[in-house]
Amino acid sequence: MRSGSCSASDSKACREKMRRDRLNGRFQELSSILEPGRTPKLDKSVILSDAVRTVTQLRDEAQKLKESCDSLHEKISELKAEKIELRDEKLKLKAEKEKLEQQVKALSVQPAFLPHPSAIPAPAQVVGSKMVPVISYPRVSMWSFMPPTAVDTSQDHFLRPPVA
Repeated sequence: MRSGSCSASDSKACREKMRRDRLNGRFQELSSILEPGRTPKLDKSVILSDAVRTVTQLRDEAQKLKESCDSLHEKISELKAEKIELRDEKLKLKAEKEKLEQQVKALSVQPAFLPHPSAIPAPAQVVGSKMVPVISYPRVSMWSFMPPTAVDTSQDHFLRPPVA
């Protein structure tokens, strides 16, 4: 008897044959899924052992991927926290830079009126009973008399290396 000749109202033997044929079809389908491109195996125990091995491998791989995903999420959290810290530090440094730039600006502003050095009385030295004037510059830094464009500091690190 063939499965095509059996009908639903036939005997128990015919229904059992149809069930076996469906199971055999499923086993062949499972065999072709486990090893695509190969001829399907007919031994059911080999097919089931291959299926168990494949499912175990997939379960292990899924566990490893889950652990990797968890560690990556943890790393992302750490990097976000570090990013926030760096952003805060950047803002602090920016505020400090602006403060220092304002201080430099305040120091580099030349006073509106600097008297000529000859207008400031020079200190005198007493030699014997006479006072002899000492020609010198006033107690003002010389760089303050020079315009900022005349002061070139680009070569200072070559001309005057730092002293350790």
